[in-house]
Amino acid sequence: MKKSKKILVDMSASIIHHGHIRLLKKASKYGKVIIGLTTDKDLKKFKNFNPEIKFRNRAEILKSIKYVYKVIPSNYIVDDKFVTKNKINLVINGADYKNRKFKVRSIYFDRTKNISSSIIRKRAAKNYEKTKK
Repeated sequence: MKKSKKILVDMSASIIHHGHIRLLKKASKYGKVIIGLTTDKDLKKFKNFNPEIKFRNRAEILKSIKYVYKVIPSNYIVDDKFVTKNKINLVINGADYKNRKFKVRSIYFDRTKNISSSIIRKRAAKNYEKTKK
């Protein structure tokens, strides 16, 4: 595919890790990667937590990654209206989102094993508790 294609990867990236980087690297092979970054408000609403890193800072980090063309705010649930509005040609996500369907083509990659922001959050909480004893 030509690099002029707009590739959407939507993510929360509440704690950015190597699984995110691997997904972005794969996505960059299809075109210009646009990250639909979940807003802080929607993280609170749908995942019931306030992100450790605020939206503007998550966006700053993601923009600095060489595989990323652009970062735009998105709702937690991305729909065809969002895809059409942003002239997206292809949606790429982790395999845990295989049930989502879009009018444009979608590709799903397996998640990186044994890593997620939730796993890191739990490990950090456990380690913090150990230091308080």
